[in-house]
Amino acid sequence: MAKQQKEDYIHKDSGVDGQYKAWFLDYASYVILERAVPAIEDGLKPVQRRILHAMKEMDDGRFNKVANIIGQTMQYHPHGDMSIGDALVNLGQKDLLIETQGNWGDVRTGDDAAASRYIEARLSKFALEVAFNNKTTDWALSYDGRKNEPVTLPMKFPLLLAQGAEGIAVGLATKILPHNFCELIDASIKCLKGRKFEIFPDFQTGGTVDVSNYNEGKRGGKIRVRSVIEEQDKKTLVIKNVPYGVTTSTLMESIVKANDQGKIKIKKVTDHTAADVEVIIELAAGISPDITIDALYAFTDCEVSISPNACVIVKDKPQFLGVTELLKIATENTKELLRKELEIKLGELQEKWHYTSLEKIFFEEKIYKELEKKHETWEKVLQAIDKAFEPFKKQLRREISREDIIKLTEKPVRRIYRLDIDELNEQIKGLEADIKQVKHDLANLVDFAVAYYENLLKKFGKGRERKTEIRLFDTIQAKQVAIANTKLYVNYADGFIGTSLKKDELIAEVSDFDDIIAFTKGGIMKVVKVSDKVFIGKDIIYVAVFQKNDERTTYNMIYVDGKSGVSYAKRFNVTGVTRDKEYNLAKSEDKNKVHYFSANANGEAEVVKIVLSPNCSARIKELDFYFEELEIKGRGSIGNIATKYPVKSVKFKEAGKSTLDAKKLWFDNKFGRLNSEEKGEYLGKFEAEDRILVIYNDGNYEITDQELTQRFDAEKILLMEKFNPDKIISAVYLDNEKFQYNIKRFKIETTTLHTKFFFIKEGKDNRLETVTTDAEPVLMVQSGRGQMVRSAKFKVVKLVDYCFLYLSGSNLLSTGLQEPAIIFPLTYINVSFNRIIFSFNAAAESNCPVST
Repeated sequence: MAKQQKEDYIHKDSGVDGQYKAWFLDYASYVILERAVPAIEDGLKPVQRRILHAMKEMDDGRFNKVANIIGQTMQYHPHGDMSIGDALVNLGQKDLLIETQGNWGDVRTGDDAAASRYIEARLSKFALEVAFNNKTTDWALSYDGRKNEPVTLPMKFPLLLAQGAEGIAVGLATKILPHNFCELIDASIKCLKGRKFEIFPDFQTGGTVDVSNYNEGKRGGKIRVRSVIEEQDKKTLVIKNVPYGVTTSTLMESIVKANDQGKIKIKKVTDHTAADVEVIIELAAGISPDITIDALYAFTDCEVSISPNACVIVKDKPQFLGVTELLKIATENTKELLRKELEIKLGELQEKWHYTSLEKIFFEEKIYKELEKKHETWEKVLQAIDKAFEPFKKQLRREISREDIIKLTEKPVRRIYRLDIDELNEQIKGLEADIKQVKHDLANLVDFAVAYYENLLKKFGKGRERKTEIRLFDTIQAKQVAIANTKLYVNYADGFIGTSLKKDELIAEVSDFDDIIAFTKGGIMKVVKVSDKVFIGKDIIYVAVFQKNDERTTYNMIYVDGKSGVSYAKRFNVTGVTRDKEYNLAKSEDKNKVHYFSANANGEAEVVKIVLSPNCSARIKELDFYFEELEIKGRGSIGNIATKYPVKSVKFKEAGKSTLDAKKLWFDNKFGRLNSEEKGEYLGKFEAEDRILVIYNDGNYEITDQELTQRFDAEKILLMEKFNPDKIISAVYLDNEKFQYNIKRFKIETTTLHTKFFFIKEGKDNRLETVTTDAEPVLMVQSGRGQMVRSAKFKVVKLVDYCFLYLSGSNLLSTGLQEPAIIFPLTYINVSFNRIIFSFNAAAESNCPVST
């Protein structure tokens, strides 16, 4: 009995299992095909397609209440008004297919749209042009069988790439990013012409995007999107836009969270967003704006990574395709739809030509009089008319059908004027011209499609230029920008360091991302993460924050070897280590003792006094040791013998100079960063006290230090070089009010760091054109355009007497002026200093000599 029950249970379970598999597959297929993933043909999900179809049915040129549109759509979509309303608002916010009226919410702030009874919508002119044509649409019955709905809309535009799409189905998801309207049209034209093209995402919210790993929108690709953050002053930052998918509310929450976690330090963040996004961040006292900007990108939603995953429905199956393939398919689909429309139009024109020709013959040859004759039946009348057409059938392009004759007999027969015949002749000529044009378009379909796209761009492209700037992003190291928000303590004797040892000696404030390097009296080195408490070793002698790959910090050490008793001196760098591993810096494994240790940030080599044991046999018991005589080696080096005698003590005697070469710096104009990795423009060798001069195109200059965390707007920089206060600045700037170019020469006398100083005339649209620090530069000026370009060269010399230079053709005039400037008319299209082509002359006279 029990055995039978068990077999019945197993049988029953197998049936449920089988049903579950079938139901689950049906459900998964339904969600994929009917809910979450767009179709390749029109780029729409079913709910979006049904909304547009319902709006087309309602379209009379006026706005309709969204509540009414939802009701109309429910005839086709069986999933309730909430899903329809959300999809409709989403379509409206994309500002492409639907014109909106009322409060439709804001994708930047996350504000919701008003209730559907308060807002209105209608199809845009663009949607009416590209998305609808009943003659080329395939139809199917709606879910209840009462109405017909489109299987897909005849979309003559790459809508899927323009709008983007996102959806989660069962077992797969899709995420297609929006692209720029104008760029898609340009790419489609290139595709039709067989040229190469590239397309990248563009977002309504603006910002900047790094597409170096986009991978054509396929799985495995990634883009990085950033807000634009501007430095209003040294205490205030302004966020000008939000990344795609981020709202000002979530952005501010992420900033507050990062501040609470100690990753950034701010006083206040406020949202002043109105027509444009404006989030104001007030910095805490003493906090660097540049480091804070980096920290905002590293720790908040000011930068987000987006992983695309382009999945679409192709022939009732999901497929993963790249954006290039999607655009090619969309372009080919558009070309095919245009071909169908032309063929339909050709058929209609030919049909109209056929009937108009019949009508002309019917009246011109008086065949209509057959209606006045007495025939036995109506059928005989039709046969008589058909027979009367017999001599003229060769003029026609197809057979005359019974329906044609019936239609002719229904024409009102009245007195026929010659004018009527002439009008029919004109209609036939017009139809023949139209037929010829359509046939030409069919024969040159690619050119016709190109013209179609160009017309779209002309009609609808204005105001749809790229909003998101494409640029390469630098990689921000979190540990370099994290705020030092934790205090680190050390117990030298017991050998512990950590943040919880608050009764012991404070070393420094550190961040959670920092590594700590420590050295002990026994010659052991160890690098550890910041933690509550960690053991290094007895008798710690030095603790500091460790900087990986730091080739300038040099450690000077004298130790006694525990085995031989010989004292060694060494200089070494520590560029890379394994965290938590003990490194022995001495020759022997144990009983070593460090007599002297120093850490030097710039490779300084001091002088120390070695005092030997009074009981040793050495005649001289004190000697000076010069570290500069030692070569800097790796941490594993034994070192040079300092003395073979027992050492009583080693004491610092005299500070030394750096033995390292001056630091070499480069400026990477891709990222606006200083670096020592040979990226970008070489600036020169810098000692610790050297400064950098930066001159901007808005007429400001700034003196700054060598800190690598600084950010510069490379597009605004005209000159960056090692600062020399003795150099003379020669600058040409535009005085827009007077429509003239001025040149001035001056020395920089300010020494304040990180402060901008304005040095050109104030005025709207005034700007710096070019600048140099060459001692005797030659200024080259070009005027005119095309073949009318004229050039002249000027020696820019000391302006002892104020001078005015005016170029008229090839004549140069000199006269007095009341300000230190040389002035040129605004007709000059290019102004640039050129020291390579032209020679320099040292002569400088009071009347400002000119060389041409």
